Formats: sequence, structure tokens, C-alpha cells
Amino acid sequence: MADMTQPVRVLLVDDDALVRSGLSMMLAGAGDVVVVGEVDDGDRVPAALDEHAVDVVLMDLRMPRLDGIAATRRVRARPRPPEVLVLTTFDTDENVLYALRAGASGFLLKDSPPEAIVDAIRRVCAGEPMLSPGITRRLMDRAATEAGAYERARSALETLSPREHDVVVAIAAGKTNAEIGAELYLSVPTVKAHITHVLDKLGAGNRTQIALLAHDAGLA
Repeated sequence: MADMTQPVRVLLVDDDALVRSGLSMMLAGAGDVVVVGEVDDGDRVPAALDEHAVDVVLMDLRMPRLDGIAATRRVRARPRPPEVLVLTTFDTDENVLYALRAGASGFLLKDSPPEAIVDAIRRVCAGEPMLSPGITRRLMDRAATEAGAYERARSALETLSPREHDVVVAIAAGKTNAEIGAELYLSVPTVKAHITHVLDKLGAGNRTQIALLAHDAGLA
């Protein structure tokens, strides 16, 4: 999670130069978001991250040499990795779910309005997943149909305490830390501590993966 008193540093990853140019110009007007670099393929992301301090990677899925799923997995395997926000057209990209499982914090449609894109960047930088409710339902329904997903999810969630289980259900419902705290009568620091324990017990990389597991288990 970045220091939110500083501008959010973004790396653009897309093989379409027009898309990168449009995003760069749009984000330049946000004030609290700055594009620190851009690359045209997933295989160039590691070098860009070595060169620049990055908080959020805007990641295309379909690229000629290394796709966004593999690139996301590499990003999230780094020490103290930046968040990854997937860019997709969805109707033709069937791999969004796999990108989320690889560690992406959420996804954007490429035709999203500018304010929605900026809001998504801010949210994932703050540690909140960015998942559109309508499309999320389709993704989660799909996840639940995978062979063995239900049993694996149920088994993993059995390792949690009752309070941690409540937190997982709230995360799956898309609630913020403040909303979880209000619902469960917990302070925000306590909620954050529970989430840290849940991430560790489930071997999850972020809140989005917790939500996917909860949906696999039929909890949301």
C-alpha cells in the first residue's frame, strides 16, 4: 500500500500505443496520479519496475510476447510488489478470472469513464479491490464451477477463527475496512490485523483472492 499523501505512481502496460497515450493524457489531469513509465509488452515489466518506483500497474491482458496473466504473476512474486489493475475489453478477454487468481487486485473495462479509472487506481493503491459488481458476479459464478473449487475453498476456510470467517464474508461482499469494522464492532486496526492473519492462513496475495475463495465456498 502506498503513502496516500504522495501521488500514486502508475506504470502503463499495453501493446497499443494509442491506448497508452490516451491513458497517460487522461491521468495527467488527475492531480494525485502520475504515470512514471509505460511499456508495450509484459516481458518488459520487470525492467520497468527495477527502474521506477511504482504503486499500481495498469496491465493489459493480451500482448504478443508475454500476456498480462503471466506478467501479473511475475509482478506479484516480487518483494513488496505494486498492485496490479487489469485492463480488458472483457467481452473478448476470457482470462480475467485467471489474472485475479494470479494476484491482480481488480479490473477495468477499457471504455470506462476517466473518473472511474482514476477512482479504481486510488482504490487499489489504498488496498481496496476494484471489482465491478455485475461483471464480478459472472466471474465468481464461473470460479465456482471449476472442478474441486468448492471443496478446496471450504477446506481452506476451516482454518480460520469464527471472527476471521466473518471478515472473509464481509470482504467477499465488497465492504471496506471501515464498513467491516462498523458491522462487526471492531476498530479499523483490528480489522486490518484480522485481514493480515487471513491472508497468511489462506496463502492469499490480496483481498481479491480472499473474495474469490469465499465465492468458491458459496459464502457470498
